[in-house]
Amino acid sequence: MQLKIGDKAPLFEGITDGDAKISLGDMVGKGNIILYFYPKDMTPGCTTEACGFRDNWDKIVSLGATVIGVSSQSTESHREFKKKNNLPFPLISDPKGEIRKLYGATGLLIPPRVTFVIDKQGIIKFIFSSQLNVTKHVSDALENLEKIEKAKDSVSV
Repeated sequence: MQLKIGDKAPLFEGITDGDAKISLGDMVGKGNIILYFYPKDMTPGCTTEACGFRDNWDKIVSLGATVIGVSSQSTESHREFKKKNNLPFPLISDPKGEIRKLYGATGLLIPPRVTFVIDKQGIIKFIFSSQLNVTKHVSDALENLEKIEKAKDSVSV
């Protein structure tokens, strides 16, 4: 399935690095969400991307959002990756690629790097896919969160 901007974000449940169940359905209505799919823990590009979200955490939170990272590694691998890089957001283990399939974030050899910004109502507002331009995932996600907040502010005035 190929998702596009304006589509309702597919709901899913997964297990986090803390072995807790997480449900996108429970998060919709509470705030905006950056959902990003990355190839593998502990690799240079994935570390740069995760640390970019970490380094912008205060701004992300101030924009009423949270971050969820998804890859196929085990919860134990995610725990190590999160601890080593001091990540303040959950990482979901998707060993069978089921969440990836829901979002069309599948590839042939290497799992693709894809970022979605989902608004509070559960609507996809932004999609970016680039295996190599890891910092653009973070900057573009922030830019789109700002657009969501500006649109919200102009409606409430």
